[in-house]
Amino acid sequence: MEIACLDLEGVLVPEIWIEFAKVTGIEELKATTRDIPDYDVLMKQRLRILEEHKLGLNEIQAVIAKLQPLEGAREFIDWLRERFQVIILSDTFYEFSQPLMRQLGFPTLLCHRLQVDADGKVVDYTLRQRDPKRQSVLALKTLYYRVIAAGDSYNDTTMLGEADAGILFHAPQNVIEEFPQFPAVHTFEDLKKAFIEASNRDLTL
Repeated sequence: MEIACLDLEGVLVPEIWIEFAKVTGIEELKATTRDIPDYDVLMKQRLRILEEHKLGLNEIQAVIAKLQPLEGAREFIDWLRERFQVIILSDTFYEFSQPLMRQLGFPTLLCHRLQVDADGKVVDYTLRQRDPKRQSVLALKTLYYRVIAAGDSYNDTTMLGEADAGILFHAPQNVIEEFPQFPAVHTFEDLKKAFIEASNRDLTL
């Protein structure tokens, strides 16, 4: 049996922190794992900015409530679930994900948690585990699943490398150039074709 593992932000839904940056006008919040490979460095930067600007979970959730999946994402997920078991492996947080996952039909999501105080201030974050995407793929392989993975950022590359087949989707040019071993596609139709090519089964569009 084959399992498809997908990143969430930038692949199926907009980058939440970028959308929040657009609303707040805080340019520094536009940084993502496409720009800063070290997730801890990135999150500490985000927490510092939230503290400086007195912004908390309520303000972030208000922006997320207005977001929609990327065009074609729901159709792609439905197509994929007819052919593979599907798991979303993301560095987002459960406190962010509910509205967007509802619009995607609630595929299985493995991600992290925020630590929020009684006033809604985001004080810290808790990783599910270190290098969680790669570790998840490793665990699935111990169950004798064949894994095909797709993602767009630096924090996806260990997952893609551990998978039986890895695909870059919507990745920026810097990531594509640094990881030429992964095929890079930019549309959902091409991503479907990439999954079909990576599968060891006879699949069709």
